Amino acid sequence: MENEESARYLSTGKLSKILNISVRTIRYYDQIGLVQPSKKSAGGKRYYSKEDILKLQKVLLLKSLNLSLEDSRNILAEQSMAAILLAHQSLLSEEVEHLTISLKHTQTLLNLLGLKATLDWEDLISLVANAEIEKDWNQYFSAEQQVKLTNRLPKLENGDAATRKWINIIRRIELCLKNGVTPTSLEGQLILEDVDILTEETFGNDPELLNTFWEVRKSPEASAELGLYPISPAIIDYLEMAPPKKKSLPTDSRKGF
Repeated sequence: MENEESARYLSTGKLSKILNISVRTIRYYDQIGLVQPSKKSAGGKRYYSKEDILKLQKVLLLKSLNLSLEDSRNILAEQSMAAILLAHQSLLSEEVEHLTISLKHTQTLLNLLGLKATLDWEDLISLVANAEIEKDWNQYFSAEQQVKLTNRLPKLENGDAATRKWINIIRRIELCLKNGVTPTSLEGQLILEDVDILTEETFGNDPELLNTFWEVRKSPEASAELGLYPISPAIIDYLEMAPPKKKSLPTDSRKGF
């Protein structure tokens, strides 16, 4: 009898090894009536059929979706593969969203390290807090301008070339300030020329938007209100010595920047 059962069914021990779950878990599912063996020997040994094994695999899948055993029972009772897949899809979507946010925060911190060389807890706390606060851009920019800024402004949450270029600009100006290199020097003029190029890439042929943004950028209060990365007054003053079209520094933090 046991040889016949072993050929057609799997014992609890063998099933445990094949599915890589504990015997205790299999017995618990049996006790609560979630997945019960099709056959039991006179000695009480349990044997699971192919249908039983498939049902157990479904339970394990639902468990991986963080569904409760009761929810799993209900889904299995419906015999709805669509319900299982929809539940799986929903969880995956949540995981993708969480991972996307984590990736943006991580990239933001990496960019902050590029700007400041060190990080402190204030950076981390500010990063999380800013992500939760809605920014009111309507008082400064029209709807059309906001669309342009959303599409064009580099963000600390991005690791793209435009963002890295602006980070390097800030670092280079900081070095000039540290070493006493003025905006009128050759090195200062080259930096401002790079600012001019990046400004054109960012704002294009829209001097009104550039001037409006620059006025906001010069205000620590307005910049903080919009979640823009804080630029030191010394850097602002450095850029103020440049021709008007070179004044931008569009470091956007509405989504973590």
